Amino acid sequence: MGAVCVFCASSTAIDPRWLELAREVGAGLAAAGHTLVSGGGRVGMMGTVAQGARAGGAHTLGVMAQVLIIREVADLDADELLTTVDLAERKSLMMTKADAFLVLPGGIGTLDELFEVWTTASLSMHAKPVVLLNVDGFYTGLLDWLRGLATAGFVRSQALDQLSIVETVDEALAALA
Repeated sequence: MGAVCVFCASSTAIDPRWLELAREVGAGLAAAGHTLVSGGGRVGMMGTVAQGARAGGAHTLGVMAQVLIIREVADLDADELLTTVDLAERKSLMMTKADAFLVLPGGIGTLDELFEVWTTASLSMHAKPVVLLNVDGFYTGLLDWLRGLATAGFVRSQALDQLSIVETVDEALAALA
């Protein structure tokens, strides 16, 4: 049991299957006794994972940059909602508060968060698990590109090995344990 930071989309214009995935992840984290650390939004997958976690009895901690409070609509139901000055401070605080990271489907913000926690892990700045949930091959194109970077010598194979790539929620929960 620990604090798991989930990175995912906050967009409201996504296929409902991604919202169901987020709910399932939140419920799974709660059932495993984890605390959820999130970006503090109440919309999109971000809000749904928090709702799923709370419905299962998990403690939820949201971290939101002041500039995003209106744009992402803050999760005022979070057990704790911390506000930061900017996105850099937000990521730093989320990383500090988490014992592990789980990356769900998302866009450029999610990728930014993934690369930050993965890069710092590869530089031995932390030893926290980084798990990428590649449901329905969502990240396969990115992973193929990254493997090509490793083949070309731009990414160390050890860095690729530090990223746990899974395809199901059950596998993700097991990788976080």
